[in-house]
Amino acid sequence: MRPLLRFWPDLRSRIGVYIAVLALTLLANGIQLVIPLITGHIIDGPIAHRDLPGLWLPVFGVLLIGIAEAVALWGRRLLVAPVVAQWEITWRSRLFDRLQYTSVAIHDSWESGQLLSRAINDLSQLRRFFAFGIPFLVVTPLVIIIGTIILTVLQPVFGLIMLIMAVPTIATVTVFEKRYREASRRSQDTVGEITTEVEESIQGIRILKSFGRSPWAAQRFSLMSRKFQGLEVRKAKLDSWFWSVLILLPTLAQAAIVGVGTWGVVQGWTSIGTVVAAVTISMVMRMPIEMLGFLLADALMALTAAARYWEVIDIRHDITDADGRIEDAPDVGRYRGELDFEDVDFHFADTDRDTLKNLNLHIDPGQTLAIVGATGSGKTTLASLVPRLQDVTGGSVRVDGTDIRKLPVNEVRNLVSVSFEDPILFSTSVAENVSMGAPGVDDDAIWRALEITAAKDFVERLPEGLDTQVGEQGLSLSGGQRQRLALARAVIGAPRILVLDDPLSAVDVDTEDRVQRALREILPDSTTLIIAHRPSTSALADAVAVLDEGRIVALGTHDELLGSSPLYRELMGAAATAGHSSSEHSASEHFSARHTSEGGAL
Repeated sequence: MRPLLRFWPDLRSRIGVYIAVLALTLLANGIQLVIPLITGHIIDGPIAHRDLPGLWLPVFGVLLIGIAEAVALWGRRLLVAPVVAQWEITWRSRLFDRLQYTSVAIHDSWESGQLLSRAINDLSQLRRFFAFGIPFLVVTPLVIIIGTIILTVLQPVFGLIMLIMAVPTIATVTVFEKRYREASRRSQDTVGEITTEVEESIQGIRILKSFGRSPWAAQRFSLMSRKFQGLEVRKAKLDSWFWSVLILLPTLAQAAIVGVGTWGVVQGWTSIGTVVAAVTISMVMRMPIEMLGFLLADALMALTAAARYWEVIDIRHDITDADGRIEDAPDVGRYRGELDFEDVDFHFADTDRDTLKNLNLHIDPGQTLAIVGATGSGKTTLASLVPRLQDVTGGSVRVDGTDIRKLPVNEVRNLVSVSFEDPILFSTSVAENVSMGAPGVDDDAIWRALEITAAKDFVERLPEGLDTQVGEQGLSLSGGQRQRLALARAVIGAPRILVLDDPLSAVDVDTEDRVQRALREILPDSTTLIIAHRPSTSALADAVAVLDEGRIVALGTHDELLGSSPLYRELMGAAATAGHSSSEHSASEHFSARHTSEGGAL
């Protein structure tokens, strides 16, 4: 029960209310045991003595008990709903917060569907369990014990019959618990797999349709659904056996009480009223005993849900502030933006192979450095180290001479702004997506950022301009439009350090040239690290570093490296580059002249 007990700190703050809920649940269920005693009294008293006036008080007592039961049930629901709803919000917020400060590598190791099922299905299961399961799981055994004591007081042999019934019940529970827990865990994990499959199919619907693979996706989903069906059927079979035993044993006990009680009445050592009271109590106890099957199944599913929840919460915060905390008050104005990689090594957690090895690199404040390398050389990994999406496994990344691991995480991430090749937009407006890079900015600042990234024209043509909803992941826009909005988000806050991972791969060369020149003019003080794949990008950078198998093997300007680095010429396509660079240079001069002319006219 340890995964459930770990919620105690959250429960403790409202334990008074929860105890009241338990008390009301016990009252609503336990008070029913009094009615059989009143019934027995009526049979042996007013009925046996034909005392009609003597019926009024017992009947009034039954009425009061019914009212008390109804009030207790009403009060229990009224009290428990807001408490458990608040706990669910707390747990979900805790899980979400944990995921926000977990490294990208750990995120990549989890299926998104598994995280979604934990955040939604499992926490909903826990809310229901704390609202209904625990109160009844605590109260039901008490009701059974109280009922057994009442039977023993009425007639010891009746209590003995119930105790004898308890032995096979406990044995059944022991066998059921282990098997059901295993089936429940597998079933809930499969829900996560199904969630992942649905999410991937929705996100990849264009690929599935383009390649005619919808039947393949449907078959995969069908296989997972059948797997889930098999696990649910296994749970149902275990349930059926358990419920059958729990229904059979009270029935046998009830039959024994009727038989022994009848014999006792004939022999004269008990009364009819006592036997009727005992039989009625055994009937009242049947429901709690039968409920044990449902409650135990619910408890095991909640136990599995709790274990799955804590698996996420227990993920170590591997990217934190130096003292283990995460500060929320960034102060970035004092930084110049000098960036150094000193003897940097990096490897992913699931391998010992270094992606970056003994890498050294210096970028002056305001300098633009392009990183060029073949696929798999470590360019994106290098870029992810600056905003601490990953942490180095050796060496250090320094800003103004200070290891970024010694700086507050949020301070680093306000100092550094990023834009990736695969742009991620959120299901909200253009304005909200762009202003995410500098919360609180006005529309004028947003338009300036859009103008820098050559996005202003197409945004003005959108149905509602800045208020246009871009849809899930911005898929209502083209790839180049999404990239330019993501780049606007990166530059709107005039970051001290700008990390660009091929952010304009989906736009034409002329647009890329315009954007990069605008960035140099508008953000002259921003230190820029850009992952480059085009000669035009490298040509505009102050310096170019060539990355090969995790090491910097060449460093210089675009023209210098064309002459001195065979690898760089190969990456840039040297033969084509010369002519391409010349044409691009001419185009750039033409653009600059036209821009100057238009500026003069204005």
